[in-house]
Amino acid sequence: MSGETFDVELDVRKLACPLPILRAKKALAGMSAGQVLKVVATDGGAPRDFADFCSKTGNELL
Repeated sequence: MSGETFDVELDVRKLACPLPILRAKKALAGMSAGQVLKVVATDGGAPRDFADFCSKTGNELL
């Protein structure tokens, strides 16, 4: 996808739940408000898991 703008990229391919969420949480802890974290995941439940995570933490899923 061209034109992507992000500050940090997190590759969690081949990791199963809950590891993608835990790694994202750790990455976000080191980021400032307004920064964008790009997550690359292959776990089938990742879209739902990240939607739930963002809903509970106040982050925005793009």
